[in-house]
Amino acid sequence: QNASQLEKEIGSEQFPSNEHYFGLVNFGNTCYCNSVLQALYFCRPFREKVLQYKQQVKNQKKETLLTCLADLFYSVTTQKKKVGTVAPKKFITRLRKENELFDNYMQQDAHEFFNFLLNTVSDLLTAERKGGQKPVESNANAKPEPTWVHEIFQGTLTNETRCLTCETVSSKDEDFLDLSVEVEQNTSITHCLRGFSNTETLCSEHKYYCEVCCSKQEAQKRMRVKKLPQILALHLKRFKYMEHLNRYQSLIQSCLSS
Repeated sequence: QNASQLEKEIGSEQFPSNEHYFGLVNFGNTCYCNSVLQALYFCRPFREKVLQYKQQVKNQKKETLLTCLADLFYSVTTQKKKVGTVAPKKFITRLRKENELFDNYMQQDAHEFFNFLLNTVSDLLTAERKGGQKPVESNANAKPEPTWVHEIFQGTLTNETRCLTCETVSSKDEDFLDLSVEVEQNTSITHCLRGFSNTETLCSEHKYYCEVCCSKQEAQKRMRVKKLPQILALHLKRFKYMEHLNRYQSLIQSCLSS
């Protein structure tokens, strides 16, 4: 009844015919988990891959975090109503078995859970691709083959450092699944991303050791996105240390525009 009333208030034209909008029941402290699951569900490429995975392993009896996630997404997509609520009880139970960090009734960090979930899904896919065999010790440092998690979320950053004495530029690439950006009050996502690539000067006790000069020199350092992922996941760092207050303060009241 509440669901149909909500649909009437918002208007049926706001609901695409093939989409479902379901809230997730909060088990005391699982809002951090629910918010990430909602974001991933409405990330269409990710959702489609999870649902495809469910079809591929429909006869598999072994329960994993990925099978529980697939069951949850399937439960939402096959609902007869467009809006309502579902209880992700099986997923939460599995999560608490997988990682003791989440096996309590304390509030947890959504970003930490997001990284844990994507890495766990990727590891499960890699293990299944290899027939469940663990990687050989000698190949432990080898770069694993990308999974569909990487195909969707992985991008590449370049860390550039320029010596201000000899002008030599050194760079190092690193992969990422999400970007953590600083949030300022009354700002925009575009502004946050520009701030991420701001140039930082290394001086005083933070001087950079230049291989060409063979000594510590002042330098300029910056991070830039070399390769964008299919879907860019952003972690908004909504807490900032305020020196005059001697504590961290939330910036969640800031209004962010696109």
